[in-house]
Amino acid sequence: MFFEVFAISLGVSMDAFAVSISKGLSIRRTTARQCASVALWFGGFQALFPLIGYFAAAGLRSYITSVDHWIIFGLLSAIGANMIREGIAEQSDEEHRMASSFGWHAMLPLAVATSIDAFAVGIGISVVSEGIWPIIITIGIMTAALSIAGLRIGNVFGSRWRKPAQICGGSVLILLGLEILLDHLGFFEAVRAMLS
Repeated sequence: MFFEVFAISLGVSMDAFAVSISKGLSIRRTTARQCASVALWFGGFQALFPLIGYFAAAGLRSYITSVDHWIIFGLLSAIGANMIREGIAEQSDEEHRMASSFGWHAMLPLAVATSIDAFAVGIGISVVSEGIWPIIITIGIMTAALSIAGLRIGNVFGSRWRKPAQICGGSVLILLGLEILLDHLGFFEAVRAMLS
């Protein structure tokens, strides 16, 4: 369970990490206020959205338990594929301009955009786990920490880390979705039985 929580948290944090790197590229030096801004906006929204998804899906749990593993696999694969696509695509001039601002008008859309995948993760969590709070707290803390790290990395090392971060995060989510699907289909149990 710890590995899955860590992997989910790491995967959904990568969008915020990549955006923070982009923001770091646009500033001359990082300040404590800028670090607090990315940590609170990204960490807060990444914790809020899975919570909303969890409670939105809780009422539907009895209807989807028979296909929950397919839902999780589909959601995580779609999210991961989109992250990989964004990691490969070129950044537009408008995206570059918005990266230099830390006001609410720039941070709110970015926080929402990077948290959509966390909403889907919350839906997935609702069908496989009763304990949402450890996952929410871990996602929030990891996203906040990675957002600060991303801001500093972008400021110091440049743009080469933004795209690999998105591609890595997307790959982690796809692999996690596949692992959950295979586990629910009894694949690992069958392999263990064959090997014993």
